[in-house]
Amino acid sequence: MLRGLIEPNHKKLSVRRQCELLGLNRSGYYHEPAGESPENLELMGVIDRIYTDSPFYGSRKMAVELSRLSGREINRKRVQRLMRQMGIEAVSPKPHSNKPCRGHQVYPYLLRGVAVERVNQVWSADITYVPMPQGFMYLAAVIDWYSRFVIGWKLSNTLDGSFCLDLLMDALGVGRPEVFNTDQGVQFTAQAFTTALEQAGVAVSMDGKGRCLDNVFIERLWRSVKHEDIYPRCYESVPELAEGLGRYFEFYNHRRIHQGLG
Repeated sequence: MLRGLIEPNHKKLSVRRQCELLGLNRSGYYHEPAGESPENLELMGVIDRIYTDSPFYGSRKMAVELSRLSGREINRKRVQRLMRQMGIEAVSPKPHSNKPCRGHQVYPYLLRGVAVERVNQVWSADITYVPMPQGFMYLAAVIDWYSRFVIGWKLSNTLDGSFCLDLLMDALGVGRPEVFNTDQGVQFTAQAFTTALEQAGVAVSMDGKGRCLDNVFIERLWRSVKHEDIYPRCYESVPELAEGLGRYFEFYNHRRIHQGLG
């Protein structure tokens, strides 16, 4: 599946650079790993569109909606597996308790009732699924809550935490927030990630499990980038996706008018 995302004759990006964008060793280009079927990839694309607009849909509601749209029954267990593969779960207005993975620490949410009044007061990070005709990628970004500026972003073909840590280190090379907020995903509760923040003198804040409003600004970013760029352009390859996202975030940072800004 990933092999089809690489263009060996691309004019601007070498195979090595494309493999770096995919998060693969170069040898991975010559060995095509097992992936999802075309039918499942299509289904995952539909799930992504539904979830982007209705993030409170769990697997049960998602299966009902998919069955309605397709005119045939879509098994809930199948939907559960695909949603896990995509790294998504239903959000809720009520907090849920959960146990962190071994070696991972969950931090309290520090921003309830806090007025965000300046640049670099609060940054946040998140990951979203990006459907593509021949596969999919994951997109992570860091955003400043006050200015809505996208400080950095990175693509990966897996949910391995290393690409989030790389993104964090790049962002900390640009500046230092007072508070850094994330969800409770294993990429962000990993000791390497939280230690990097603490060593930089940054307070760590984490959303309540399943809380849809705790990281609202980056959720708005995902809706914007998907509806305004990813869905209509339907990028065929990773180099096209990377170049397109670069153009979009340049527009988003410097020309797009954001909700709540004067």
